Amino acid sequence: MARSAQAAKLQLGERGPPVGSAQTMNSGCVPESKYGELLVTIEELGKDIRPSYAGSKSAMERLKRGIMRARGLVQECLAETERNARSQL
Repeated sequence: MARSAQAAKLQLGERGPPVGSAQTMNSGCVPESKYGELLVTIEELGKDIRPSYAGSKSAMERLKRGIMRARGLVQECLAETERNARSQL
């Protein structure tokens, strides 16, 4: 079920920021935008899924915090997209 971050980046690249921005960064780099930060957060979430299934309580808590963080970033990305769309009209 879990997709690699690279596959997610390629799929989202069609609707995401231009190539050369935060989309193409390595996980060791600092994100340049909320979108890049969201991609890094999603990648980190993937690392805690299997341990949480195995019963790791610390992984479960990290997963919960990561999901909450990702939800906030999605809202910020949507707001940023709406602002950009309005400014181009």
